[in-house]
Amino acid sequence: MSSATLTPPAADARITLRGHVRHTGALVRRNLLWIRQDPESMFDALLMPVVFTLLFVYVFGGSIGQALGGGQDGYVQYVIPGMIAMMSMTLSQGVGTGFSQDFNSGVMDRFRSLPIGRGSVLFAKISVELLRMLFATSVLMVVAVLVGFDIRSWPGLFAAVGLSTVFASSIMWVFLTLGVILKNAQSVQAMGFLVLFPLQFGSSIFAPTQSMPGWLQAFTDYNPLSTLADAARGLMVGGPVAHDLWVTLAWSVAITAVAAPVAIHKFRTKS
Repeated sequence: MSSATLTPPAADARITLRGHVRHTGALVRRNLLWIRQDPESMFDALLMPVVFTLLFVYVFGGSIGQALGGGQDGYVQYVIPGMIAMMSMTLSQGVGTGFSQDFNSGVMDRFRSLPIGRGSVLFAKISVELLRMLFATSVLMVVAVLVGFDIRSWPGLFAAVGLSTVFASSIMWVFLTLGVILKNAQSVQAMGFLVLFPLQFGSSIFAPTQSMPGWLQAFTDYNPLSTLADAARGLMVGGPVAHDLWVTLAWSVAITAVAAPVAIHKFRTKS
């Protein structure tokens, strides 16, 4: 008898909202304890902001900064808000690979045999990954200040991080779906890179888009990472904000509205 038979999806309907919240909290604690026992799982959140900041500032900062008219110091002001957007996308992939590993190790079979809400398992995963993302963003800002970033608006910084968190939570539903439907973590990671690379490098995160070919500029105009990076840039260092802010929020709502029901349905019905 499969675990799906032991706890049919209809069981969720008998769990109250308070019960879902309690289950989610317990699963968040379980996931945090797992990180405590396996601190190496935090290496990507710790090292990625350091490596990417130093790489782009000191390898590309001189040439791109000169094109921007501000040298390396000007590039630091340009790229750091974009890297906050990058963190939201890159670390979101971890929720899918971790979910796939839990399936293959049998942990999910155990969860689905218990009288807990199916959505609670997914929300707990997202909550912990968002905490990892906020940790990585904190590391990024420490490194950014060390390389010369000027925090001109603390409220703008917090607003940019909040917007990045909202967008990351929507993208995580996509990777949760991949974690359910693909067979192993390697497949999730490979598919993730196919999604991540065009979105990250075909955006305004690392360089302005004006010099890109027309067809690529058309892509960047509709790329949510461009609007997220530009909104974060406006909030943190000054410039237009409203249009990019609303477009990013619209993308976040649309992605969540499509991907979240799919992820929950696939998780409930996976045998």
